Amino acid sequence: MSDKMIINGVEKKGYTRDDRIAQMKFAQRKPHGNLADPRLRYDYLNREIGTLPPDTEREPFRWVSELAYKNIHRIVTRGWCTTELAEAGYGIVDYLFINWQARIPLEEERDVLDYCMVLGLEDGLSNPALIARLITRGKSYLTQACGGSVLAFGHSFASYDSTGKMILKYVGKVEEGMSLDEAAKLCVQECKKEAHFGISKLYAKDPTPKKLLDYAEKKLASIKKLRYVPFMKALEKAAKAEDSALCVDMIGALSATMLELEFTADGAWVLMGVTRAFAAGAHGLEEMEREGNDVLGQVLTPKEWYDGPADRPVPSLAERKGLAGAQSQEPKEWQANWKKRQELKGTGYSVDFVIEDPKKAAMKQHKKK
Repeated sequence: MSDKMIINGVEKKGYTRDDRIAQMKFAQRKPHGNLADPRLRYDYLNREIGTLPPDTEREPFRWVSELAYKNIHRIVTRGWCTTELAEAGYGIVDYLFINWQARIPLEEERDVLDYCMVLGLEDGLSNPALIARLITRGKSYLTQACGGSVLAFGHSFASYDSTGKMILKYVGKVEEGMSLDEAAKLCVQECKKEAHFGISKLYAKDPTPKKLLDYAEKKLASIKKLRYVPFMKALEKAAKAEDSALCVDMIGALSATMLELEFTADGAWVLMGVTRAFAAGAHGLEEMEREGNDVLGQVLTPKEWYDGPADRPVPSLAERKGLAGAQSQEPKEWQANWKKRQELKGTGYSVDFVIEDPKKAAMKQHKKK
């Protein structure tokens, strides 16, 4: 243990337990994104590093990473307490922006990412879905089925990282002075045979990718200058000049939209991969329950539920206000709803559990000693 070190020729003092922690503690940190913005409540550049307490006044239980810390009271990510965020009405899409970009998104950005993730849930009979169902037939765990499905992700399926990097390359040429149409034609010449091209015949009869680009353009054009969505539309136009059956597919549309939301190409791949894992899980569950491959009678959903009710129209936002929700406004209402939920089989509500205050548990252990 040492209490001083020489960093860049300057003596630094501090409570350290090894050289690695000391190097991290005293090294000059480079801000990423808007992390150095003085308006943030969290001082990123002067944050605590490592999991070892610098003095005896620090809370005893504290897990620390580059993004967040956790103790017995709260989980804080990028300086925001996740409990406070939830209580203020922020949701999972907001958390993604906070974790990945250290900022709270604008409403328009949140709506577009929500749209992307809903589209990512649609899996159909894709390779990951088929792999999930095949593994489930072996009477394995659902986690194994979902994990196996991710192995199908690559350049032939959901190649968001490669597609995104391709888009970045040719949009960069536009910013260097090449016209949008010229960059699109060059991209067609150099990438049309690549699996990650983002333009194919897969969605010749499905307008979903085009609707996504139109939605992103409608939502985001008023708050920022668009670069990637216009390029993808120009790329589709250039590809159609050679083959009229070609059109933008989901990989191309999602990649361009995620870049427009300021996520990296690799970040888009990860987020869509995780989203589609849920769809693979749904396939695994159906294979397990509907096809009679359940293990030891572990059925979460009755077989008849898979057919579900007839198609129903989606209510408008105005109509939604009159629909009964799951949120309780009064203690008595909450208690009644809780009892109703406990009657639902196969859910967490039907499991009896008691959460004990960890402070009391620690005190009991101390008294035993």
